[in-house]
Amino acid sequence: MTELFDLHGRLAVVTGARRGIGRAMAEALARAGADIIGVSAQLREDDEVATAVRALGRSFEAYAVDFADRDAVLALGGELAARAPDILVNNAGTIERAPAAQHPLEWWDRVLEVNLSSQFALTQPVAGPMLERGSGKIVFTASLLSFQGGINVPGYTAAKSGIAGLTRALANEWAGQGVNVNAIAPGYVATDNTAALRADPQRSRAILDRIPAGRWGRGDDLAGAVVFLCSAASDYVSGAIIPVDGGWLGR
Repeated sequence: MTELFDLHGRLAVVTGARRGIGRAMAEALARAGADIIGVSAQLREDDEVATAVRALGRSFEAYAVDFADRDAVLALGGELAARAPDILVNNAGTIERAPAAQHPLEWWDRVLEVNLSSQFALTQPVAGPMLERGSGKIVFTASLLSFQGGINVPGYTAAKSGIAGLTRALANEWAGQGVNVNAIAPGYVATDNTAALRADPQRSRAILDRIPAGRWGRGDDLAGAVVFLCSAASDYVSGAIIPVDGGWLGR
């Protein structure tokens, strides 16, 4: 069975790879055998994720790209398409917190650009070689807020709901051409994006009280799901959004 999850000889692009969930995904794919192209706004060749991937015996290339910059994302898409990667993990994202009635429109615009529009803008060119050869794996990072409304994050919720729909739309078109498109919906994971929640004793306690697993998630909790969705083990899985949430949505 282990050969189903073997990624040796595969080239994987992971966006938002510098830290948190993206770093954990990049390291998990490298551990399964994939070489990694990492992309983040401030990623460097000597960042910790690069060192970790290379320590696993895999290659790592770093691209520093701001996903709020449409032209930069399109340029990246052209470069990556020329490399014809086997795997694309669309994980780059950002979040802004403010009540909806006071949520600045510039925050809304930036969050939608980074979390949704840029994902499509990058996926289009990278998917081209996959469709031509008839094989490829594309994974989006969705969210619990692909299913729920959240509090004080209207832009983030709208974007992640859009990611769920985009996952299904692309899967409908591309599954028959050998390209699997799926998403992972992380629960409450201890990353920079959730630092404000973890620092608020009342919110943190309310969140933990609802998670059947009784703890915040860790980046490594996403490892199995991303390797599964990027490997031959998921060849008949398409348009799925897999929660990795300690049981939150089942509560």
